[in-house]
Amino acid sequence: MLSLAERARELDATDPLASCRKLFDLDDSVVYLDGNSLGAPPLSVAERMEDVVRNQWGRRLIRSWGEGWWTAPERVGDRIAPLVGAAPGQVVVGDSTSANLFKALVAALRMSKGRNEIVVDAATFPTDGYIASSVARLTGATVRAAPLDALELNANTAVVLANQVDYRTGRAYDVAAVTASVHAAGALVLWDLCHSVGALPVDLDANGVDFAVGCTYKFLNGGPGAPAFLYVPTRLQASFDQPLAGWNGHKAPFAMAPDFEPSSEIARGRCGTPDILSLLALDAALDVWDGVTISDVRAKNLALTGFFIECVDSLVGSRVSVVTPRDSSRGSQVSLACSDAASVMDALIARDVIGDFRPPNVLRFGFAALYNRYTDALRAATTLAELA
Repeated sequence: MLSLAERARELDATDPLASCRKLFDLDDSVVYLDGNSLGAPPLSVAERMEDVVRNQWGRRLIRSWGEGWWTAPERVGDRIAPLVGAAPGQVVVGDSTSANLFKALVAALRMSKGRNEIVVDAATFPTDGYIASSVARLTGATVRAAPLDALELNANTAVVLANQVDYRTGRAYDVAAVTASVHAAGALVLWDLCHSVGALPVDLDANGVDFAVGCTYKFLNGGPGAPAFLYVPTRLQASFDQPLAGWNGHKAPFAMAPDFEPSSEIARGRCGTPDILSLLALDAALDVWDGVTISDVRAKNLALTGFFIECVDSLVGSRVSVVTPRDSSRGSQVSLACSDAASVMDALIARDVIGDFRPPNVLRFGFAALYNRYTDALRAATTLAELA
């Protein structure tokens, strides 16, 4: 029987995505397992940004708005679309996840005549709950938390805000099943894809999803503070009455008309002037996805996280407990419950094994299929065994 080290080397040698690692600017002395918080930088970004700053901004100046900048939110959105199972013209990039949640929740309430309840995933990422509560205060709606695997909806439910992957445990939910149950109750669904885009299939169009948002600085490697994206399917764009009616979402922005008339396309999801530097850094980062299928990524991250769990079981044992599902209902992270988890993570980071900590006692290890290796998983488990 092969040892864990022999198996790790063999798995790396036969990994169909192994060549993607060379596309990233990585320090081989560090095991980086925090791609579910901030992705590693693709090498193409620095070179592209030099061109953006020196030439597009420095030489072309304001002319660059007419040479690609103005349409970048939709163009980059179309590059993200295949990663979330969306046809072109349905994803726009700009603003933050929180701002896009606000837009979509208010729009959903405006579409849902006679309904005024927002149901929030009980295990939601905090900003989702904060934004939902703010929307409720502004609109007179109510907010109720409910577990995704036991949704109880009623004739007053307007929209369900759901996370595809639980940020604490790494559990992944069935988008098709949850969406179908929400629609059966006559409500709309808004998916938060922050911890799943670039890690597992979503299939927004095929599953009939109404709205989705997501960040781009995790598994899409767009860089710190990279702009988020908003998905509105073509069938709902004409009725997408979002509250942040900024000039970028106007059907004729440069007409400078006194009254707002929204674009008839996905551009109506835009608000103010886009952050061009961050947006074009994201555009460059997306180059690493050329020729990569999300199904191959999903296959690897299941194998990689599974191997890490096996290493933890073998080397660390009962000193930690695996919080993440052991079956395929997990995203691309492994969460471990550990006493004194904060200090353990500090010690791991001091030894160049970088994950993160979530209160009260969770160690999180986020695996990015494009650059993490099986030998990384083994080293992380081996180092944890020395500390936990």
